[in-house]
Amino acid sequence: MSGVRVRARLKQRGVDFDVSVDHGEVLAVLGPNGVGKSTLLLLIAGLLEPDEGRVELGGTVVTDTATGTHVAAHARGVALLSQQSMLFPHMSAIANVAYAPRCRGQSRTAARHAAQRWLEAVGVAELADRRPAQLSGGQAQRVAVARALAAEPQLLLLDEPLAALDVTAAPALRRLLREILRETDRTAILVTHDLLDALAIADTVIVIDDGRVVESGPVRTVLAAPRSDFAARIAGVNLIAGVISEPGVLRTDWGTDISGIGDPQPGSAAIALCQPAAVAVHLDPPHASPRNVIAVRIAELDMHGTTVRIRGAEQPDGGTGLAADITAASAAELDLHPGRDVYFVVKAQEVQLHPALPSGR
Repeated sequence: MSGVRVRARLKQRGVDFDVSVDHGEVLAVLGPNGVGKSTLLLLIAGLLEPDEGRVELGGTVVTDTATGTHVAAHARGVALLSQQSMLFPHMSAIANVAYAPRCRGQSRTAARHAAQRWLEAVGVAELADRRPAQLSGGQAQRVAVARALAAEPQLLLLDEPLAALDVTAAPALRRLLREILRETDRTAILVTHDLLDALAIADTVIVIDDGRVVESGPVRTVLAAPRSDFAARIAGVNLIAGVISEPGVLRTDWGTDISGIGDPQPGSAAIALCQPAAVAVHLDPPHASPRNVIAVRIAELDMHGTTVRIRGAEQPDGGTGLAADITAASAAELDLHPGRDVYFVVKAQEVQLHPALPSGR
């Protein structure tokens, strides 16, 4: 078992945490910069000691200020992966991955075989003999994932692992992490600023603000109906849940079809995401080129800088009402006001379709 229980205070950094992660669960940690997200990982890894508190990993107490217990970082069975791959520059990829098995006492041959298996698992076996300087950012981070997993950690700590990657490498590594964490039933904690990381990889999420957990729960619940300021900001996209009825089409629980771009398989649970700025508002349903047309009753209007945010009533499944950002002139011309029925219209190419988390996780 590899569950985590943290109850810790650190006055100098202004944090007071109470966090639990079940065995096999992936927890996303969200929050503004400087609120203590990375501090949480350092406390769990044993790289920081709290002023007061207790940390348990897999039922074993590794930190307890009341008894003076502090298990050294290298003996905790924890692997930490950051946005920089931190590979040993003088070693080949396979030697980097074999380092942890060797440190655990495996023979050179056994460690190399284990490293080869992990390089195959992350899809870079053909790069085994290259040194880090010969790898792209995405390739190096895949090798870093293999190295972390080769240590056979009880717990994997991921500190913005995709932040330094370009837009072509990040989606592939995101899919890789999702698959490996699920296939190996690995417990992990993921610090991220990216909404897609949380949606694609994590089961549950906590939002940290001012050194404390202000919101927690299943990812979709928190991001679809945020109750904290930061969660509301990071979830500033429209999110619609449903099932893929045919390639490129999501059908909601209330029978509305949403077309978009993405590759979730027909019959699978999925979500559709789009930016409020991509949504147009019409008084009557348009009949021009194929678009997503959603009937909405306006719940509220708010100024957002130079635009007006039109927020619809709650979705039939309880999700946060959809939003559209339009100019103040357009809002006045359309005579928009709370209670008015309108149509939100968004082009299919502005909608991203992504797999939802499997039920029961």
